[in-house]
This record gives sequence, structure tokens and C-alpha cells, in this order.
Amino acid sequence: MPLDHFDPDPARTIGVTFAVLPASGESRGAFVTATGGPGTSGIAVADSYTSLYDPAISEQFDMVFFDQRGIGASGHLNCPIAAVDYYRASGDVSSAGGLNSLVEAAEVFATTCVDEMGDPELLAYVSSAQAVEDLEVFREEFGFEELVLFGESYGTQFGQGYAAAHGEHLDRLIIDGVVDLTLDGLTYHQEMAAASSRTLDLMLEACDQDESCLADMGAESGAAYDRLSSQLLEGPLSVEFPLPAGGTESRVLSLSDLEIVAGSHLYEEYDRMLFLRALADYSGRGDLLPLLRLLYVNLALDPQEQTVIEDPTWSDAMYYGVECLDYAYPGATPEDKVAAYVASGTQLEDLRLGSVYYGDLPCAFWPHTTSEDRPPPLTAEGISVMVLGSTVDPVTPYPQGVSVHGRLDDGHLMSKEGGPHIIFGWGEPCPDEEVTAFIIDGTPPTTEMCEGEVIGPYQPLFPTETPEDVEVLLDLIEWELTYFPEYYYWDGFTDTSVGCDAGGVMTFVATDVGNDFSFDECGLSDWFAMSGTGSYDWENDIFTLDIVSAGCVYTYERSGEDYATTQEC
Repeated sequence: MPLDHFDPDPARTIGVTFAVLPASGESRGAFVTATGGPGTSGIAVADSYTSLYDPAISEQFDMVFFDQRGIGASGHLNCPIAAVDYYRASGDVSSAGGLNSLVEAAEVFATTCVDEMGDPELLAYVSSAQAVEDLEVFREEFGFEELVLFGESYGTQFGQGYAAAHGEHLDRLIIDGVVDLTLDGLTYHQEMAAASSRTLDLMLEACDQDESCLADMGAESGAAYDRLSSQLLEGPLSVEFPLPAGGTESRVLSLSDLEIVAGSHLYEEYDRMLFLRALADYSGRGDLLPLLRLLYVNLALDPQEQTVIEDPTWSDAMYYGVECLDYAYPGATPEDKVAAYVASGTQLEDLRLGSVYYGDLPCAFWPHTTSEDRPPPLTAEGISVMVLGSTVDPVTPYPQGVSVHGRLDDGHLMSKEGGPHIIFGWGEPCPDEEVTAFIIDGTPPTTEMCEGEVIGPYQPLFPTETPEDVEVLLDLIEWELTYFPEYYYWDGFTDTSVGCDAGGVMTFVATDVGNDFSFDECGLSDWFAMSGTGSYDWENDIFTLDIVSAGCVYTYERSGEDYATTQEC
């Protein structure tokens, strides 16, 4: 994708990078995507997003993605080491001691993050209002008379800001996972903590309604979660972690670790299912290893060394840089801000994920914050706006989108019962077909609510004893590998080795069509370890295994829904 780079503010040393993919047909203008975060690189996801949009969009519009100041190609200022230390700080917000520890960690983070990222002067120039002006300069430079803008999650904050400041240059606006900008920071995070806890509650209830999930859990899922949370409140629990280089090392899982994993797996149906599988492994089998695997994936920690794997597509520093400028946190001093923040959060103590509320606590100590009033309600006169939302959205609560829609001059609300945090762009006819029609020619949606699920189809845990049917065994191996955390969240190109649950090592490497596996005494359970190879052709959905286990040779090929297996012992 060609890059056009310029600096809307020549007084600054850092530019803003926009990526423009020209329309494949005659262009009708620019379709701009504002991604979530704040802190996500739009340019990093440009190709994948474009491939998921209906081809009619890229045929008729120049596709525009961008990295806000300090993010990705626009400076890549980040502090991943400081961020991991902060995120793993005390998760006990039910006690004065736990809160004090969290406040201390937030203060340390505000200093160490800025030191790690460098260029602290930039932090005064990274607000959403500044980013909106950067887009306007881009529009002028490239001669686009009007834009069609799609904003997701934080991008809805950006999109509403652009509509308010430069609505005369906005043809249509689509906002998905909507933030209500009239709320102050404390109120927004109260509602987010409640929404996150509700999504977790619904996930746990969905498990109880699934026969296989409930059987694996061995108890009601809410009780299982609360039992583990209570244990971790007393102190971290030890886990023997299998290393990619072989052998094991004693590690720990803490309460904050559990809440990181739970909170990170609220966003999408299969993320939620994978969290439930990991919780079931603990509840039904006493195994915390899957939760620890998910923790390392979510924190981008190298499982061998526990060092941070830097992600060029994300910036924790810019998350706080934008948040602390965009929201007003009351108080003249850091101590006043902390007192107001903590006082406002006491009502959330009974929520399973009440700690989510404290996510912006470092803003009390951040070097650049704001005391500006919240913007007036957006009416967007003369602009057709489509508002999208999931009823189980964990971080941009569904009622906020409904409220924003209710104030619009020409608003259209389309929702999904269940589903992911962002509902457009997943290849589902509802809502994608009607959203695409709105993007292309402004056709209003006729559907009010799309059907969806809270969790993806639950895949039972790998069995504790050998199945009699060899085809069943090999099918279960494929599913277990598919949902192996390090593989499921793999970037698709970095050669990766992982320690298997019961010893041995598995490696997956990228190929032109997908990936190859190799197994060295990889133990999926105490009763099954395998050596050999395998492969997966992503485009044609062909999975193969050629393995040896306990003196038996197995071959397996699944092409779509057709299976071929052999066993020689």
C-alpha cells in the first residue's frame, strides 16, 4: 500500500503518516477508517481490513488509513516494558492496601513510560482534537471534497470529533462500538467496568447452558471463576510452565493476571470461548497452565524468558497520551485526582471486573492532562450517520451508542444481539451487507437487530483417556492444536516454538499457503505424546498430520468436511 507522508504541524519534529490505496475503478472519493485504541496503528491493519470489506468499497473509493501522532509509522513511541509492569500490579481493589499499591504503580508507570518512550514534549500534541485537524489537513492536501468515515471503538470518538469540527466535509459517518463523548472520564469508566463485568457474567452463564462446557467446568462457571478469584486474592498460585526450549520452570498466576486474561477475552465470541476452556481446565482438572498461556499472549511476553515482545502495531504510551488529554479528571493536584478517582470507584467493588474502572489511573500523574469540559451532544446536522453496536459490548457500552443515536439529526441504528465488540467487517451478512450499501450510496438500513451469540461453539477439552475411534482421536488433536493459545493468536509469519502441556515441543512455521507443524514428543496429555509433522493450508482448509505416538503411526488429512485417516501399530 503506497504511503504519503507529511507533517500538518511543521513546528513539530514528528509527522503523521497516511496510507492511501487508490480505488480499483473510478474513484468517488475517500473512505477513511479510524481504528480503535487509542494506540492502534491503522496502517498496520490496512491490508487485512481492506480484504474483509466488500470489494465494491475499494472499487469505488480510495481507501485511507493512518497512524496518529506517536503511533506506528508516525514515530512509534511506546513503553511496553513499563506497561507490563503496571498491568500486572495489584488487582485487589477491594482493600485500601490493594488500592494504595495500584496508585503507587500508576505513579511509577507515568514516569517510567515517558522515560521509555522518549520525546515527552510530543505528549502535548496527541489529543483526538489534534488528530482530527491532522485528517483535515490531509483532506485538503489531497483534494478530497468530502469523506466517508468509518470509526470503530476509539475511532468513534475520532469520527464524532471530525463531524463536529468539519462536518461540511463529511458525506457519511459510520460509528461502530460507540463512545458517548458527553460523559466525563470517571463516568465513562464506571460504565465500562459495569459493561465488562456484565459481558463476563453472560459468558459464564453461556457456558452453564452448554452441556460440554458445563461438563468440563465441573461446577457452575460463575462459582468456578469466583473460587479462583478468591484463591488468588490470598496470593499468587504456582504453575509449572513448559518451556519452548524444553523442560519446565515454576511460574505464578496472580489476581491481576486473571483479570488481565478475563478482560482481554471479552471482545469476541471465540476469545470468550477460549477463556472458558482455560477456566474449565482449572475448575475441572486443577490446571492453571492454559490461563498462563493466555496471559503471556495478551501481554506479548516471551514464554521462555518472560521478556516483552514489542508490538509495532500498538502503543501503550499513546493510549495514555491520548486518553489523558481527551478526558477531564477532576482535581488540581495528582493527590486530588486520585482521591476523586478512588471515591468514584467505590460503588464498583461487587463487580467481577470492577478493577477495569481504574485503567486510566495513570492520568492522575501523566505529564499532560486536560481540564476541558466535555463536548456538547453531537447532532451532526446534514450528515447521515449509521450507529452500530453489540448488546454485549464490554468496553463501549451499548446504551452509549443508543444515546448518541437518539441525538442525531439523521441517525440510523443497527445492532447485534450478542456478537463481538465491533460488529462490522466480520463477513456476516447481517450487518455487513446493509453497512456496505450505506457506505456506497447512503442507503439506510432496514434491519434493526442482527442475531448473534455470546460465545463461539464450545470445543471440549482434550480427553483424559484414549478414544476408541482413531478418526475421533485425530480430529480431537486438530481441534486441540487449533485452539492452542500460542497458535490461535500467532502472527502468521514468525517461526514459533512452544512447550507442550505434558512435555516436549511443538513448532509452527509459515509457508506460502499457511503453516507447517513439527512435533518432538509433544504431550497433549499424560496419555498422548506425538512426534512428526503436520500442515494447514488456510486458503483451501486442508489440515494434515503424519505422526508417531506410543509405537503407532498415524496419518490424517481433512479437506473441508472430508476425512482420511490411517493407523498402523
